[in-house]
Amino acid sequence: MKIYHLLCAAAFFSLSVFAARAQNQPLSPEEQEKRILEYVDARTQKLSTLLELEYWQEFYVDSTLTHDIKAMWEESSKMQAAKVENRDLFIAVEDKWEQQIDDSFKRFFTEEQWKKYWKSGAERAWKARQKRKK
Repeated sequence: MKIYHLLCAAAFFSLSVFAARAQNQPLSPEEQEKRILEYVDARTQKLSTLLELEYWQEFYVDSTLTHDIKAMWEESSKMQAAKVENRDLFIAVEDKWEQQIDDSFKRFFTEEQWKKYWKSGAERAWKARQKRKK
């Protein structure tokens, strides 16, 4: 259930990005960086607590999220700058990067941690992404 709340937080993060863009009020680079780092820190801490991560796993979670969330933001920003208005295209970008995050996590979570992560909401998110692909 905790992962479900975490995924809701990810959706809220994305919606706040879309809302700012829809109002043509781009965030300053400093505000953008601040929001990303706050989100990454919160998500890392929640996963660490839920999955009882080792210190090195926390490092990998933080690094993965920092890289992939920034990349997702940059890709979305380029689309926004190109005046893309189709929300489905933004969701496809988010889905691509969330899948990349899951793929990375699977590499360094133990089998037990992965099962707990998967059963706690990641599987539901994966199924939703697969459904949107079709």
